[in-house]
Amino acid sequence: MKLFVETGEKMRLDVYLADETEYTRSYIKQLVDGGFVTLNGQKPKCGEIVKSGDEISLDPPEPITAAEPRNIPIDIIYEDDDIAVVNKPQGLTVHPAPGNYDNTLVNALLYRLKNLSAINGALRPGIVHRLDKNTSGVMVVAKNDRAHLSLSEQIANRTAVKIYIGLVDGHLKESSGRVNAPIGRSPRDRKLMAVVPNGRTAITDYEVTESIGKHDLVKFRILTGRTHQIRVHAKYIGHPITGDEQYGRGSVYGSKGQLLHSYSLTIKHPTTGNEMTFTAPLPSEFEKILSLLRKG
Repeated sequence: MKLFVETGEKMRLDVYLADETEYTRSYIKQLVDGGFVTLNGQKPKCGEIVKSGDEISLDPPEPITAAEPRNIPIDIIYEDDDIAVVNKPQGLTVHPAPGNYDNTLVNALLYRLKNLSAINGALRPGIVHRLDKNTSGVMVVAKNDRAHLSLSEQIANRTAVKIYIGLVDGHLKESSGRVNAPIGRSPRDRKLMAVVPNGRTAITDYEVTESIGKHDLVKFRILTGRTHQIRVHAKYIGHPITGDEQYGRGSVYGSKGQLLHSYSLTIKHPTTGNEMTFTAPLPSEFEKILSLLRKG
Protein backbone atom coordinates (compact mmCIF):
# COMPACT_ATOMS: atom_id res chain seq x y z
CA MET A 1 0.00 0.00 0.00
CA LYS A 2 1.38 3.41 -0.99
CA LEU A 3 0.31 6.59 0.78
CA PHE A 4 1.10 10.11 -0.39
CA VAL A 5 1.17 12.44 2.60
CA GLU A 6 -0.94 15.60 2.20
CA THR A 7 -1.06 17.42 5.51
CA GLY A 8 -0.09 20.87 6.66
CA GLU A 9 0.76 19.59 10.14
CA LYS A 10 3.81 17.66 11.24
CA MET A 11 2.75 14.24 12.55
CA ARG A 12 4.42 11.17 13.95
CA LEU A 13 4.54 8.33 11.45
CA ASP A 14 2.60 5.92 13.68
CA VAL A 15 -0.10 8.52 14.39
CA TYR A 16 -0.45 9.29 10.69
CA LEU A 17 -0.77 5.61 9.74
CA ALA A 18 -3.28 4.96 12.52
CA ASP A 19 -5.48 7.75 11.10
CA GLU A 20 -5.08 6.64 7.48
CA THR A 21 -5.56 2.90 7.93
CA GLU A 22 -7.66 0.55 10.04
CA TYR A 23 -4.61 -0.67 11.97
CA THR A 24 -3.97 0.06 15.62
CA ARG A 25 -0.84 1.95 16.66
CA SER A 26 0.46 -1.17 18.40
CA TYR A 27 0.17 -3.19 15.17
CA ILE A 28 1.74 -0.34 13.18
CA LYS A 29 4.68 -0.41 15.60
CA GLN A 30 5.08 -4.13 14.87
CA LEU A 31 5.06 -3.40 11.14
CA VAL A 32 7.60 -0.55 11.46
CA ASP A 33 9.88 -2.58 13.74
CA GLY A 34 9.57 -5.56 11.38
CA GLY A 35 10.67 -3.56 8.35
CA PHE A 36 7.30 -3.60 6.60
CA VAL A 37 7.14 0.21 6.35
CA THR A 38 9.33 2.62 4.38
CA LEU A 39 9.31 6.43 4.40
CA ASN A 40 10.68 7.94 1.20
CA GLY A 41 12.43 4.65 0.52
CA GLN A 42 14.07 4.41 3.95
CA LYS A 43 13.17 2.29 6.96
CA PRO A 44 11.91 4.73 9.63
CA LYS A 45 11.15 4.70 13.33
CA CYS A 46 7.62 5.06 14.72
CA GLY A 47 8.31 8.54 16.07
CA GLU A 48 9.71 9.91 12.82
CA ILE A 49 7.87 13.03 11.63
CA VAL A 50 6.05 12.95 8.28
CA LYS A 51 5.17 16.00 6.21
CA SER A 52 3.30 16.86 3.04
CA GLY A 53 4.94 15.32 -0.03
CA ASP A 54 6.36 12.29 1.77
CA GLU A 55 5.69 8.84 0.33
CA ILE A 56 4.99 5.93 2.65
CA SER A 57 4.99 2.30 1.58
CA LEU A 58 3.14 -0.09 3.85
CA ASP A 59 3.59 -3.76 2.98
CA PRO A 60 2.21 -5.86 5.85
CA PRO A 61 2.49 -9.63 5.66
CA GLU A 62 -0.47 -11.10 3.85
CA PRO A 63 -3.29 -12.29 6.14
CA ILE A 64 -4.08 -15.94 6.18
CA THR A 65 -7.56 -15.26 4.86
CA ALA A 66 -7.84 -13.77 1.38
CA ALA A 67 -11.05 -12.50 -0.17
CA GLU A 68 -12.96 -15.02 -2.26
CA PRO A 69 -15.20 -14.34 -5.27
CA ARG A 70 -18.91 -14.21 -4.47
CA ASN A 71 -21.85 -13.80 -6.83
CA ILE A 72 -23.16 -10.57 -5.32
CA PRO A 73 -25.06 -8.32 -7.78
CA ILE A 74 -23.33 -4.97 -8.36
CA ASP A 75 -23.90 -2.14 -10.81
CA ILE A 76 -20.77 -1.54 -12.90
CA ILE A 77 -21.42 1.70 -14.79
CA TYR A 78 -18.11 1.79 -16.69
CA GLU A 79 -15.24 -0.59 -17.36
CA ASP A 80 -12.09 -0.74 -19.49
CA ASP A 81 -8.64 -2.35 -19.17
CA ASP A 82 -7.55 0.03 -16.40
CA ILE A 83 -10.55 0.96 -14.28
CA ALA A 84 -14.06 -0.03 -13.32
CA VAL A 85 -16.60 2.40 -11.92
CA VAL A 86 -19.24 1.02 -9.57
CA ASN A 87 -22.49 2.38 -8.18
CA LYS A 88 -22.20 0.93 -4.67
CA PRO A 89 -25.52 0.24 -2.95
CA GLN A 90 -26.24 1.36 0.58
CA GLY A 91 -25.54 -1.38 3.11
CA LEU A 92 -22.65 -3.02 1.24
CA THR A 93 -19.27 -2.94 3.00
CA VAL A 94 -16.40 -2.14 0.66
CA HIS A 95 -13.78 -4.69 1.74
CA PRO A 96 -13.48 -7.71 4.03
CA ALA A 97 -12.71 -7.21 7.70
CA PRO A 98 -12.98 -9.40 10.79
CA GLY A 99 -16.55 -10.65 11.07
CA ASN A 100 -17.39 -9.98 7.42
CA TYR A 101 -15.15 -11.70 4.88
CA ASP A 102 -17.69 -12.86 2.30
CA ASN A 103 -20.35 -10.23 1.67
CA THR A 104 -18.43 -7.17 0.49
CA LEU A 105 -17.86 -5.18 -2.66
CA VAL A 106 -14.43 -6.79 -3.02
CA ASN A 107 -15.98 -10.25 -3.08
CA ALA A 108 -18.36 -9.10 -5.82
CA LEU A 109 -15.53 -7.50 -7.82
CA LEU A 110 -13.46 -10.67 -7.69
CA TYR A 111 -16.43 -12.56 -9.16
CA ARG A 112 -17.15 -10.02 -11.91
CA LEU A 113 -13.71 -8.75 -12.97
CA LYS A 114 -10.72 -10.65 -14.31
CA ASN A 115 -8.09 -8.27 -13.00
CA LEU A 116 -7.69 -6.02 -9.95
CA SER A 117 -4.66 -4.12 -8.66
CA ALA A 118 -2.68 -5.90 -5.99
CA ILE A 119 -1.25 -2.87 -4.17
CA ASN A 120 -3.64 -3.12 -1.22
CA GLY A 121 -3.19 -6.85 -0.75
CA ALA A 122 -5.44 -9.88 -0.78
CA LEU A 123 -8.28 -8.36 1.22
CA ARG A 124 -8.56 -5.06 -0.66
CA PRO A 125 -7.65 -5.72 -4.31
CA GLY A 126 -8.48 -2.79 -6.57
CA ILE A 127 -9.64 -0.52 -3.78
CA VAL A 128 -8.31 3.02 -4.23
CA HIS A 129 -10.80 4.86 -2.02
CA ARG A 130 -13.76 3.82 0.10
CA LEU A 131 -17.33 4.68 0.87
CA ASP A 132 -18.90 4.00 4.25
CA LYS A 133 -21.11 0.93 4.41
CA ASN A 134 -24.32 2.97 4.45
CA THR A 135 -23.18 5.56 1.89
CA SER A 136 -24.17 4.73 -1.67
CA GLY A 137 -22.85 5.85 -5.03
CA VAL A 138 -19.89 6.20 -7.35
CA MET A 139 -16.56 4.48 -6.65
CA VAL A 140 -13.64 3.92 -9.00
CA VAL A 141 -11.71 0.65 -8.84
CA ALA A 142 -8.19 0.03 -10.22
CA LYS A 143 -7.68 -3.04 -12.41
CA ASN A 144 -3.89 -2.83 -12.39
CA ASP A 145 -1.16 -1.34 -10.21
CA ARG A 146 -0.27 1.45 -12.64
CA ALA A 147 -3.86 2.69 -12.67
CA HIS A 148 -4.00 2.37 -8.89
CA LEU A 149 -0.97 4.62 -8.39
CA SER A 150 -2.35 7.21 -10.84
CA LEU A 151 -5.73 7.33 -9.11
CA SER A 152 -4.17 7.45 -5.63
CA GLU A 153 -2.01 10.38 -6.66
CA GLN A 154 -5.02 12.26 -8.10
CA ILE A 155 -6.92 11.78 -4.85
CA ALA A 156 -3.92 12.83 -2.74
CA ASN A 157 -3.32 15.91 -4.91
CA ARG A 158 -7.04 16.86 -4.81
CA THR A 159 -7.37 16.82 -8.59
CA ALA A 160 -10.06 14.13 -8.39
CA VAL A 161 -13.43 15.85 -7.83
CA LYS A 162 -15.91 14.08 -5.54
CA ILE A 163 -19.47 15.39 -5.29
CA TYR A 164 -21.97 14.00 -2.77
CA ILE A 165 -25.66 14.66 -2.19
CA GLY A 166 -26.97 14.46 1.35
CA LEU A 167 -30.07 15.31 3.35
CA VAL A 168 -29.35 17.12 6.60
CA ASP A 169 -31.42 17.85 9.69
CA GLY A 170 -32.59 21.45 9.96
CA HIS A 171 -31.78 24.42 7.75
CA LEU A 172 -28.29 25.85 7.25
CA LYS A 173 -27.83 29.53 8.02
CA GLU A 174 -25.87 30.09 4.81
CA SER A 175 -26.94 28.62 1.47
CA SER A 176 -23.32 27.80 0.65
CA GLY A 177 -20.00 27.78 2.40
CA ARG A 178 -16.91 25.88 3.43
CA VAL A 179 -16.16 23.86 6.54
CA ASN A 180 -12.44 23.84 7.30
CA ALA A 181 -12.07 21.89 10.53
CA PRO A 182 -9.46 19.23 11.38
CA ILE A 183 -10.63 15.64 11.88
CA GLY A 184 -9.13 12.90 14.02
CA ARG A 185 -10.16 10.05 16.28
CA SER A 186 -12.83 10.99 18.79
CA PRO A 187 -11.38 11.20 22.31
CA ARG A 188 -14.69 9.80 23.60
CA ASP A 189 -14.94 6.83 21.22
CA ARG A 190 -11.94 5.66 19.20
CA LYS A 191 -14.26 3.98 16.68
CA LEU A 192 -15.64 7.38 15.67
CA MET A 193 -14.11 10.51 14.20
CA ALA A 194 -14.54 14.08 15.40
CA VAL A 195 -13.35 17.63 14.86
CA VAL A 196 -10.34 17.86 17.17
CA PRO A 197 -7.60 20.51 17.54
CA ASN A 198 -4.78 18.13 16.63
CA GLY A 199 -6.66 16.43 13.78
CA ARG A 200 -5.73 16.34 10.11
CA THR A 201 -6.78 19.08 7.72
CA ALA A 202 -10.31 18.46 6.41
CA ILE A 203 -12.13 20.75 3.98
CA THR A 204 -15.72 20.37 2.78
CA ASP A 205 -17.61 22.77 0.51
CA TYR A 206 -21.41 22.73 0.61
CA GLU A 207 -24.35 24.21 -1.29
CA VAL A 208 -28.01 23.92 -0.36
CA THR A 209 -30.00 22.84 -3.41
CA GLU A 210 -33.46 22.51 -1.83
CA SER A 211 -35.22 23.04 1.49
CA ILE A 212 -37.67 20.24 2.24
CA GLY A 213 -39.77 20.37 5.40
CA LYS A 214 -37.39 20.31 8.34
CA HIS A 215 -34.41 19.41 6.17
CA ASP A 216 -32.05 20.76 3.53
CA LEU A 217 -30.86 18.81 0.52
CA VAL A 218 -27.18 19.64 0.18
CA LYS A 219 -24.47 19.15 -2.43
CA PHE A 220 -21.09 18.49 -0.83
CA ARG A 221 -17.65 18.60 -2.41
CA ILE A 222 -14.83 17.17 -0.37
CA LEU A 223 -11.37 18.60 -0.95
CA THR A 224 -9.78 16.10 1.42
CA GLY A 225 -10.64 12.47 2.05
CA ARG A 226 -10.83 11.96 5.78
CA THR A 227 -12.74 9.07 7.32
CA HIS A 228 -16.44 9.98 7.73
CA GLN A 229 -15.55 13.54 6.64
CA ILE A 230 -18.94 14.79 5.44
CA ARG A 231 -20.78 13.14 8.31
CA VAL A 232 -18.41 14.62 10.91
CA HIS A 233 -18.46 18.10 9.37
CA ALA A 234 -22.25 18.04 9.07
CA LYS A 235 -22.52 17.22 12.76
CA TYR A 236 -19.93 19.87 13.59
CA ILE A 237 -21.99 22.66 12.01
CA GLY A 238 -25.11 21.47 13.81
CA HIS A 239 -26.87 19.75 10.90
CA PRO A 240 -26.04 16.02 10.92
CA ILE A 241 -26.83 13.84 7.93
CA THR A 242 -30.42 12.61 8.26
CA GLY A 243 -30.59 8.96 9.31
CA ASP A 244 -26.99 8.82 10.51
CA GLU A 245 -26.85 6.26 13.30
CA GLN A 246 -23.36 7.27 14.49
CA TYR A 247 -23.32 11.05 14.17
CA GLY A 248 -27.01 11.94 14.06
CA ARG A 249 -30.42 10.87 15.38
CA GLY A 250 -30.41 7.47 13.69
CA SER A 251 -32.93 5.92 11.33
CA VAL A 252 -35.88 8.11 10.30
CA TYR A 253 -38.58 7.79 7.64
CA GLY A 254 -37.68 4.13 7.29
CA SER A 255 -34.09 4.87 6.27
CA LYS A 256 -31.49 2.12 6.53
CA GLY A 257 -28.70 4.50 7.42
CA GLN A 258 -27.45 7.97 6.57
CA LEU A 259 -29.02 9.64 3.53
CA LEU A 260 -25.72 10.38 1.82
CA HIS A 261 -24.88 9.50 -1.76
CA SER A 262 -21.68 9.77 -3.81
CA TYR A 263 -23.23 11.45 -6.84
CA SER A 264 -20.28 12.09 -9.13
CA LEU A 265 -16.57 11.51 -9.51
CA THR A 266 -14.28 13.27 -11.97
CA ILE A 267 -10.84 11.84 -12.70
CA LYS A 268 -8.21 11.79 -15.41
CA HIS A 269 -7.96 8.40 -17.06
CA PRO A 270 -4.74 6.69 -15.92
CA THR A 271 -3.72 5.84 -19.51
CA THR A 272 -5.22 8.45 -21.81
CA GLY A 273 -5.17 11.40 -19.44
CA ASN A 274 -8.66 12.35 -20.60
CA GLU A 275 -10.95 13.88 -17.99
CA MET A 276 -13.89 11.61 -17.24
CA THR A 277 -16.94 12.24 -15.05
CA PHE A 278 -19.12 9.43 -13.74
CA THR A 279 -22.49 9.91 -12.04
CA ALA A 280 -25.01 7.73 -10.26
CA PRO A 281 -28.63 8.74 -9.58
CA LEU A 282 -30.00 8.81 -6.06
CA PRO A 283 -31.13 5.37 -4.85
CA SER A 284 -34.87 4.73 -5.05
CA GLU A 285 -35.14 4.59 -1.24
CA PHE A 286 -33.56 8.04 -0.99
CA GLU A 287 -35.93 9.40 -3.66
CA LYS A 288 -38.95 7.92 -1.88
CA ILE A 289 -38.05 9.72 1.34
CA LEU A 290 -37.59 12.99 -0.55
CA SER A 291 -40.99 12.55 -2.20
CA LEU A 292 -42.57 11.87 1.19
CA LEU A 293 -41.04 15.02 2.65
CA ARG A 294 -42.08 17.17 -0.32
CA LYS A 295 -45.68 16.14 0.17
CA GLY A 296 -45.51 17.52 3.68
